[in-house]
Amino acid sequence: MSNAATPLGDPGPPGLAGLPPAMDSRRDFITALHGSVQSAAVQGARRMLWADRDFAEWPLDDPALLERTSQWLRRPRRHLVLLAHNFDDMSRRCPRFVAWYRTWSHGVSALSPPPGDGAELPCLLLVEGTAAVHVADKERWRGRISLDLTEVKQWWDRTDALMQRSDPAFPATTLGL
Repeated sequence: MSNAATPLGDPGPPGLAGLPPAMDSRRDFITALHGSVQSAAVQGARRMLWADRDFAEWPLDDPALLERTSQWLRRPRRHLVLLAHNFDDMSRRCPRFVAWYRTWSHGVSALSPPPGDGAELPCLLLVEGTAAVHVADKERWRGRISLDLTEVKQWWDRTDALMQRSDPAFPATTLGL
């Protein structure tokens, strides 16, 4: 693992290329989440997708993750898509993330499949054209990191079809009278 400074300005964890392909714990997943943001910056990826049923177990309030993601979003034409069935508890669970989301809502979209769709959402991170991080077993946090471009494209195609059927969800602000 390299400790060289990243384009984001701090040494942090390695990009995904420096990680083993198998994930066996939530800690591995968190490392992959940080690595995916770093890889997006290093590779110049313009789009990332984070998908989960409800993001309940994601470390979205982690200040280092939010700072890294902010640095990536500061670059032109960057877009993060959050795809979940349920964003209901986000304000209670992740107040720091909710405040961050209000600031960065111009570069972040939150989508939810229609209630009757029945589509099962994978626990998935995608870095456009670069990498896929898929947690196949969330109970044990087992999954894999793939840098295979064919597999990454297959994940994008599969989730793109779902995103097209999805509706905007989790508004950054609520208008009141």
